[in-house]
Amino acid sequence: MAHLVTDIYMPVLPAILPLLIANNGYSYLAAGLLVTAYNLTSSFTQPIIGWLSDTKGFTINISVSLFTSAIFVALMGITQNYTLLMLFAVFAALGHALFHPAALSLVSRLCTSENRGRITSYFVVGGNFGYAIGPVIAGALVWWLGLPGLLLLIFPAIFMVFGLRHLLPGGMAGASAGHPAPVHFSGKAPSKRPFIILMVASIFRAWAVFAAITFLPMYLVTQGYTLVTATTIVTLMLLCGVGGQVVGGQISDHIGRKEFMVFALVCAIPAFYLFFASTGLVAIIAILLFGFFLWSTFAVAVAMSHELLPQNIGLASGIMLGLAIGFGGLGVAVNGMIADHYSLATALGTIPIPIAGAVVLMLVLPYPWKMLKYRYPGTAGRVN
Repeated sequence: MAHLVTDIYMPVLPAILPLLIANNGYSYLAAGLLVTAYNLTSSFTQPIIGWLSDTKGFTINISVSLFTSAIFVALMGITQNYTLLMLFAVFAALGHALFHPAALSLVSRLCTSENRGRITSYFVVGGNFGYAIGPVIAGALVWWLGLPGLLLLIFPAIFMVFGLRHLLPGGMAGASAGHPAPVHFSGKAPSKRPFIILMVASIFRAWAVFAAITFLPMYLVTQGYTLVTATTIVTLMLLCGVGGQVVGGQISDHIGRKEFMVFALVCAIPAFYLFFASTGLVAIIAILLFGFFLWSTFAVAVAMSHELLPQNIGLASGIMLGLAIGFGGLGVAVNGMIADHYSLATALGTIPIPIAGAVVLMLVLPYPWKMLKYRYPGTAGRVN
């Protein structure tokens, strides 16, 4: 629930950009820079915060980070000063960045090897729902009260802060009492190479995700769908992805995380091309299956990152929810250039290429197979 509330605030700024431009006379560049500052701050500070948590013991209570993000997003509704808006965007992003490594470290301490995929998927899905309803809530408040209505966005955070204080009075340490402690290794730390391979595979996956979200609505409109229908189809695809994450996390606990990652990524490719090759109901079903399979791998990849870097869970969390997603989003520019030079259909048709790259990386990833009863040399003892 805390992840849901935190991620309500992440998409608010893009949602209110049209009003900021209309009311304050900002250029498209100036308005876009606000979003860029938010995204860069959030994406690229999370690994640093995670590293500080792992190595220096630096932690900020998750209720404080949640409230920080909320208050600065709310304040965006009552200022017309561009410098202040930029500062509010940066501080809101810092609150967002501070939340994820600490919260995921707590989640990891509450997990065992038998339920890590399922529990991690619950956490991730909370954020998905928050991201989905954030623009709706912000839009309703702005429609009702104008930009100052954003001040009311502080209330979900206030309620969540009191809830966290009541349910977790001892903070992270108290919450993990009675649950498995994190694994401590003596001697040489596990190699970082497997995690780096997983990170690059996650970047490829994020690239495909953002490219699909960005260009699918435009493509559907060119195929004769209305804008409302096109955005509805994309929303349904995202909802199927939410279901895929919960299902994928549970299946990975039973058949193995590597097995599920390879299977789901491979299945996403023909589903996408079936969408291209068909029309009507078949095309819609195909794109929903694509969303289900591709999105189902995210929570599983986060769970794998915790197993590959058990001594650096904060860093792993920051990279998987920050850096990998940030770099993946940059890949959309490549699809944009392809669309400009060739066609929108060509740009969309290349989306399975990074997915295929992720499949190859998952196959060579030094991570134990479970269902196939195979172990890469020297890796079985590292994963718990």
